[in-house]
Amino acid sequence: MPLQRRTTLALLAATAFCAAAPALAQSDFPGKPVNIFTPFPPGSGPDALLRAITDKLGALWKQPVLVQNRPGAGGFVVFEATRRLPADGYTLVQLDSEQLAALPLLYKARNFQTLQVYDMVASLYNTPFLVTVPVNSPWKNVGDLVAAARAQPDKITYGSWGIGSPAHLGGEQLELGTGIAMQHIPFKDSGQMFTALAGGEIAWALGTIPSSQGVYKANKVRYLGVATPRRIPQMSELPTVAEAGGPKDFAQSSFVVLAAPKGIAPTVRDRIAADVAKVMQDPDIKARMDTFAFEYVNWSPDEIVKQANTKGQMYGRLIARKNISLD
Repeated sequence: MPLQRRTTLALLAATAFCAAAPALAQSDFPGKPVNIFTPFPPGSGPDALLRAITDKLGALWKQPVLVQNRPGAGGFVVFEATRRLPADGYTLVQLDSEQLAALPLLYKARNFQTLQVYDMVASLYNTPFLVTVPVNSPWKNVGDLVAAARAQPDKITYGSWGIGSPAHLGGEQLELGTGIAMQHIPFKDSGQMFTALAGGEIAWALGTIPSSQGVYKANKVRYLGVATPRRIPQMSELPTVAEAGGPKDFAQSSFVVLAAPKGIAPTVRDRIAADVAKVMQDPDIKARMDTFAFEYVNWSPDEIVKQANTKGQMYGRLIARKNISLD
Protein backbone atom coordinates (compact mmCIF):
# COMPACT_ATOMS: atom_id res chain seq x y z
CA MET A 1 0.00 0.00 0.00
CA PRO A 2 1.44 3.42 -0.91
CA LEU A 3 2.71 5.48 2.00
CA GLN A 4 0.37 8.39 1.22
CA ARG A 5 -2.70 6.13 1.30
CA ARG A 6 -1.59 4.51 4.58
CA THR A 7 -1.15 7.96 6.10
CA THR A 8 -4.60 9.08 4.93
CA LEU A 9 -6.25 5.96 6.34
CA ALA A 10 -4.44 6.40 9.64
CA LEU A 11 -5.64 10.00 9.90
CA LEU A 12 -9.22 8.97 9.09
CA ALA A 13 -9.08 6.24 11.74
CA ALA A 14 -7.72 8.65 14.33
CA THR A 15 -10.42 11.18 13.50
CA ALA A 16 -13.13 8.54 13.80
CA PHE A 17 -11.74 7.41 17.14
CA CYS A 18 -11.68 10.96 18.52
CA ALA A 19 -15.24 11.54 17.35
CA ALA A 20 -16.40 8.32 18.95
CA ALA A 21 -14.57 8.90 22.25
CA PRO A 22 -17.01 11.49 23.67
CA ALA A 23 -19.98 9.32 22.73
CA LEU A 24 -18.33 6.34 24.38
CA ALA A 25 -17.65 8.37 27.52
CA GLN A 26 -21.24 9.61 27.56
CA SER A 27 -22.70 6.14 27.19
CA ASP A 28 -20.54 4.97 30.11
CA PHE A 29 -21.73 7.76 32.43
CA PRO A 30 -21.14 7.70 35.31
CA GLY A 31 -17.75 6.08 35.31
CA LYS A 32 -16.41 7.93 38.36
CA PRO A 33 -17.74 9.84 41.41
CA VAL A 34 -20.19 12.69 40.81
CA ASN A 35 -20.07 15.93 42.82
CA ILE A 36 -23.20 17.96 43.49
CA PHE A 37 -22.42 21.45 44.74
CA THR A 38 -25.02 23.34 46.75
CA PRO A 39 -25.22 26.94 47.97
CA PHE A 40 -27.26 25.78 50.97
CA PRO A 41 -25.58 25.14 54.34
CA PRO A 42 -25.38 21.70 55.94
CA GLY A 43 -28.52 20.83 57.88
CA SER A 44 -30.84 23.05 55.88
CA GLY A 45 -33.97 21.59 54.26
CA PRO A 46 -32.54 21.64 50.70
CA ASP A 47 -29.28 20.11 51.93
CA ALA A 48 -31.03 17.35 53.91
CA LEU A 49 -33.17 16.28 50.97
CA LEU A 50 -30.24 16.51 48.54
CA ARG A 51 -28.25 14.09 50.70
CA ALA A 52 -31.12 11.62 50.65
CA ILE A 53 -31.33 11.97 46.86
CA THR A 54 -27.57 11.50 46.43
CA ASP A 55 -27.68 8.31 48.50
CA LYS A 56 -30.28 6.88 46.11
CA LEU A 57 -28.40 8.07 43.02
CA GLY A 58 -25.18 6.57 44.32
CA ALA A 59 -26.87 3.19 44.73
CA LEU A 60 -28.39 3.45 41.26
CA TRP A 61 -25.16 4.55 39.56
CA LYS A 62 -22.85 2.38 41.66
CA GLN A 63 -20.64 5.43 42.09
CA PRO A 64 -20.23 7.84 45.01
CA VAL A 65 -22.37 10.97 44.66
CA LEU A 66 -20.87 13.61 46.93
CA VAL A 67 -22.51 16.76 48.30
CA GLN A 68 -20.23 19.80 48.33
CA ASN A 69 -21.64 22.67 50.42
CA ARG A 70 -20.53 26.12 49.24
CA PRO A 71 -22.86 28.63 50.96
CA GLY A 72 -22.28 32.36 50.90
CA ALA A 73 -22.46 35.57 48.86
CA GLY A 74 -25.99 34.86 47.66
CA GLY A 75 -24.78 31.95 45.55
CA PHE A 76 -21.59 33.40 44.09
CA VAL A 77 -19.39 31.12 46.20
CA VAL A 78 -20.88 28.08 44.50
CA PHE A 79 -20.79 29.81 41.11
CA GLU A 80 -17.07 30.52 41.37
CA ALA A 81 -16.43 26.95 42.49
CA THR A 82 -18.25 25.37 39.54
CA ARG A 83 -18.74 27.64 36.55
CA ARG A 84 -15.42 26.75 34.89
CA LEU A 85 -15.47 23.02 35.63
CA PRO A 86 -15.93 20.54 32.77
CA ALA A 87 -19.47 20.18 31.43
CA ASP A 88 -19.29 16.39 31.58
CA GLY A 89 -22.05 15.61 34.08
CA TYR A 90 -19.64 14.89 36.92
CA THR A 91 -20.23 18.39 38.31
CA LEU A 92 -23.83 19.29 39.12
CA VAL A 93 -25.16 22.29 41.01
CA GLN A 94 -28.27 22.56 43.16
CA LEU A 95 -29.93 25.94 42.56
CA ASP A 96 -33.21 27.51 43.56
CA SER A 97 -35.48 29.79 41.56
CA GLU A 98 -34.14 32.91 43.26
CA GLN A 99 -30.58 32.15 42.18
CA LEU A 100 -31.89 31.66 38.66
CA ALA A 101 -34.34 34.56 38.51
CA ALA A 102 -33.62 37.19 41.18
CA LEU A 103 -29.84 37.14 41.58
CA PRO A 104 -29.07 38.60 38.12
CA LEU A 105 -31.42 41.50 38.94
CA LEU A 106 -29.94 42.12 42.38
CA TYR A 107 -26.31 42.06 41.22
CA LYS A 108 -26.59 43.98 37.97
CA ALA A 109 -23.03 45.33 38.15
CA ARG A 110 -21.67 41.77 38.00
CA ASN A 111 -23.49 41.11 34.73
CA PHE A 112 -24.02 37.49 35.76
CA GLN A 113 -26.87 35.65 34.06
CA THR A 114 -27.28 32.28 35.77
CA LEU A 115 -29.23 30.77 32.88
CA GLN A 116 -26.42 31.66 30.48
CA VAL A 117 -23.72 30.06 32.64
CA TYR A 118 -25.51 26.80 33.50
CA ASP A 119 -27.62 24.29 31.61
CA MET A 120 -30.73 23.10 33.39
CA VAL A 121 -30.63 19.34 33.94
CA ALA A 122 -33.42 18.14 36.24
CA SER A 123 -36.15 19.65 38.38
CA LEU A 124 -36.47 18.51 41.98
CA TYR A 125 -39.29 20.14 43.91
CA ASN A 126 -41.30 23.24 44.76
CA THR A 127 -41.58 24.47 48.34
CA PRO A 128 -44.41 26.69 49.65
CA PHE A 129 -44.01 29.58 52.08
CA LEU A 130 -46.19 30.23 55.10
CA VAL A 131 -47.08 33.53 56.79
CA THR A 132 -45.74 33.10 60.31
CA VAL A 133 -46.25 35.22 63.46
CA PRO A 134 -45.24 34.96 67.14
CA VAL A 135 -47.57 32.67 69.06
CA ASN A 136 -48.91 35.62 71.10
CA SER A 137 -49.57 37.85 68.07
CA PRO A 138 -52.98 39.56 68.22
CA TRP A 139 -53.59 38.76 64.54
CA LYS A 140 -55.89 35.84 63.80
CA ASN A 141 -55.52 35.90 60.01
CA VAL A 142 -53.70 37.62 57.15
CA GLY A 143 -56.52 40.16 56.91
CA ASP A 144 -55.66 41.34 60.42
CA LEU A 145 -52.00 41.75 59.41
CA VAL A 146 -52.93 43.81 56.36
CA ALA A 147 -55.33 45.98 58.39
CA ALA A 148 -52.65 46.66 61.00
CA ALA A 149 -50.12 47.62 58.31
CA ARG A 150 -52.64 49.89 56.64
CA ALA A 151 -53.35 51.64 59.95
CA GLN A 152 -49.63 52.02 60.73
CA PRO A 153 -47.68 52.73 57.52
CA ASP A 154 -44.02 51.67 57.70
CA LYS A 155 -44.42 50.48 61.30
CA ILE A 156 -45.19 46.78 60.93
CA THR A 157 -41.95 44.79 60.63
CA TYR A 158 -41.30 41.61 58.73
CA GLY A 159 -38.13 39.58 58.59
CA SER A 160 -36.14 37.69 56.00
CA TRP A 161 -32.80 35.89 55.74
CA GLY A 162 -31.35 38.61 53.56
CA ILE A 163 -32.09 41.32 51.03
CA GLY A 164 -33.45 39.75 47.86
CA SER A 165 -34.34 36.46 49.55
CA PRO A 166 -37.75 34.93 48.73
CA ALA A 167 -38.97 35.97 52.20
CA HIS A 168 -38.01 39.59 51.44
CA LEU A 169 -39.46 39.60 47.94
CA GLY A 170 -42.59 37.88 49.22
CA GLY A 171 -43.06 40.73 51.69
CA GLU A 172 -42.62 43.21 48.86
CA GLN A 173 -45.22 41.29 46.89
CA LEU A 174 -47.70 41.51 49.78
CA GLU A 175 -47.08 45.26 49.99
CA LEU A 176 -47.71 45.71 46.28
CA GLY A 177 -50.80 43.51 46.27
CA THR A 178 -52.47 45.34 49.16
CA GLY A 179 -51.16 48.90 48.85
CA ILE A 180 -49.56 48.82 52.29
CA ALA A 181 -46.06 49.81 53.43
CA MET A 182 -44.04 47.82 55.97
CA GLN A 183 -40.50 47.76 57.34
CA HIS A 184 -38.19 44.98 56.16
CA ILE A 185 -35.67 43.63 58.69
CA PRO A 186 -33.00 41.36 57.12
CA PHE A 187 -31.16 38.78 59.20
CA LYS A 188 -28.05 36.70 58.59
CA ASP A 189 -29.98 33.45 58.08
CA SER A 190 -33.39 31.88 58.61
CA GLY A 191 -32.46 30.48 62.03
CA GLN A 192 -31.60 33.93 63.34
CA MET A 193 -34.77 35.33 61.78
CA PHE A 194 -37.05 32.76 63.41
CA THR A 195 -35.38 33.25 66.79
CA ALA A 196 -36.18 36.96 66.48
CA LEU A 197 -39.73 36.20 65.36
CA ALA A 198 -40.32 33.82 68.28
CA GLY A 199 -39.06 36.52 70.64
CA GLY A 200 -41.39 39.15 69.20
CA GLU A 201 -38.61 41.29 67.74
CA ILE A 202 -40.39 41.31 64.37
CA ALA A 203 -44.10 41.07 63.65
CA TRP A 204 -44.17 38.39 60.95
CA ALA A 205 -42.15 36.51 58.37
CA LEU A 206 -42.47 34.12 55.47
CA GLY A 207 -40.90 30.73 55.99
CA THR A 208 -40.97 27.14 54.85
CA ILE A 209 -41.98 24.18 57.01
CA PRO A 210 -38.39 22.87 57.44
CA SER A 211 -37.02 26.31 58.31
CA SER A 212 -39.77 27.09 60.84
CA GLN A 213 -40.66 23.69 62.27
CA GLY A 214 -38.33 24.02 65.28
CA VAL A 215 -40.00 27.13 66.70
CA TYR A 216 -43.43 25.94 65.51
CA LYS A 217 -43.17 22.62 67.36
CA ALA A 218 -41.91 24.51 70.41
CA ASN A 219 -45.17 26.53 70.28
CA LYS A 220 -43.32 29.80 69.80
CA VAL A 221 -44.84 30.73 66.43
CA ARG A 222 -48.03 29.97 64.53
CA TYR A 223 -49.12 30.14 60.91
CA LEU A 224 -51.73 32.51 59.50
CA GLY A 225 -51.83 31.12 55.98
CA VAL A 226 -49.97 29.31 53.24
CA ALA A 227 -48.88 31.33 50.20
CA THR A 228 -50.18 28.87 47.61
CA PRO A 229 -53.22 28.79 45.31
CA ARG A 230 -54.49 25.68 47.15
CA ARG A 231 -54.18 24.36 50.69
CA ILE A 232 -51.37 21.91 51.33
CA PRO A 233 -52.23 18.38 52.47
CA GLN A 234 -49.68 18.48 55.29
CA MET A 235 -51.78 21.22 56.98
CA SER A 236 -55.18 20.94 55.41
CA GLU A 237 -56.73 23.07 58.16
CA LEU A 238 -54.47 26.02 57.32
CA PRO A 239 -56.12 28.46 54.89
CA THR A 240 -54.40 29.95 51.89
CA VAL A 241 -53.38 33.59 52.13
CA ALA A 242 -56.36 34.48 49.90
CA GLU A 243 -58.74 32.54 52.16
CA ALA A 244 -57.22 34.25 55.20
CA GLY A 245 -58.01 37.76 53.99
CA GLY A 246 -54.95 38.47 51.87
CA PRO A 247 -54.68 39.27 48.15
CA LYS A 248 -56.45 36.74 45.93
CA ASP A 249 -53.44 36.21 43.67
CA PHE A 250 -50.75 36.16 46.38
CA ALA A 251 -48.43 33.17 46.07
CA GLN A 252 -44.83 32.68 47.05
CA SER A 253 -42.84 29.51 46.60
CA SER A 254 -39.37 28.50 45.54
CA PHE A 255 -38.41 25.68 43.21
CA VAL A 256 -35.12 23.76 43.31
CA VAL A 257 -33.32 22.18 40.36
CA LEU A 258 -30.07 20.53 39.34
CA ALA A 259 -27.93 22.34 36.78
CA ALA A 260 -24.54 21.77 35.13
CA PRO A 261 -21.85 24.05 33.71
CA LYS A 262 -22.87 25.16 30.23
CA GLY A 263 -22.29 22.67 27.45
CA ILE A 264 -23.33 19.33 28.95
CA ALA A 265 -24.05 16.69 26.30
CA PRO A 266 -27.80 16.08 25.83
CA THR A 267 -27.30 12.32 26.24
CA VAL A 268 -25.66 12.78 29.64
CA ARG A 269 -28.20 15.41 30.69
CA ASP A 270 -31.09 13.15 29.74
CA ARG A 271 -29.55 10.19 31.57
CA ILE A 272 -29.19 12.24 34.74
CA ALA A 273 -32.72 13.68 34.42
CA ALA A 274 -34.26 10.23 33.93
CA ASP A 275 -32.42 8.77 36.91
CA VAL A 276 -33.29 11.74 39.13
CA ALA A 277 -36.96 11.36 38.16
CA LYS A 278 -36.74 7.67 39.10
CA VAL A 279 -35.17 8.48 42.48
CA MET A 280 -37.78 11.15 43.23
CA GLN A 281 -40.44 8.42 43.11
CA ASP A 282 -38.63 6.33 45.72
CA PRO A 283 -40.90 5.84 48.79
CA ASP A 284 -38.19 7.09 51.18
CA ILE A 285 -37.72 10.30 49.18
CA LYS A 286 -41.46 10.85 48.85
CA ALA A 287 -41.92 10.41 52.60
CA ARG A 288 -39.16 12.91 53.37
CA MET A 289 -40.59 15.40 50.87
CA ASP A 290 -44.02 15.02 52.46
CA THR A 291 -42.52 15.91 55.84
CA PHE A 292 -41.18 19.16 54.39
CA ALA A 293 -44.29 19.86 52.24
CA PHE A 294 -42.03 19.78 49.18
CA GLU A 295 -43.92 19.07 45.95
CA TYR A 296 -42.11 17.12 43.24
CA VAL A 297 -42.14 18.83 39.84
CA ASN A 298 -41.08 16.92 36.73
CA TRP A 299 -40.10 19.72 34.36
CA SER A 300 -38.01 19.49 31.22
CA PRO A 301 -34.94 21.78 30.97
CA ASP A 302 -36.96 24.11 28.72
CA GLU A 303 -39.79 24.24 31.25
CA ILE A 304 -37.35 25.08 34.04
CA VAL A 305 -36.09 28.02 31.99
CA LYS A 306 -39.67 29.11 31.30
CA GLN A 307 -40.58 28.98 34.99
CA ALA A 308 -37.42 30.89 35.93
CA ASN A 309 -38.20 33.61 33.37
CA THR A 310 -41.74 33.93 34.73
CA LYS A 311 -40.32 34.34 38.23
CA GLY A 312 -37.80 36.83 36.89
CA GLN A 313 -40.55 39.02 35.44
CA MET A 314 -42.36 39.17 38.79
CA TYR A 315 -39.16 39.79 40.74
CA GLY A 316 -38.10 42.42 38.23
CA ARG A 317 -41.20 44.48 39.02
CA LEU A 318 -40.64 44.16 42.78
CA ILE A 319 -36.92 44.95 42.60
CA ALA A 320 -37.39 47.95 40.30
CA ARG A 321 -40.21 49.29 42.46
CA LYS A 322 -37.82 50.06 45.33
CA ASN A 323 -34.54 49.92 43.43
CA ILE A 324 -33.37 46.96 45.50
CA SER A 325 -29.71 46.17 44.87
CA LEU A 326 -26.90 44.07 46.32
CA ASP A 327 -24.13 45.62 44.19
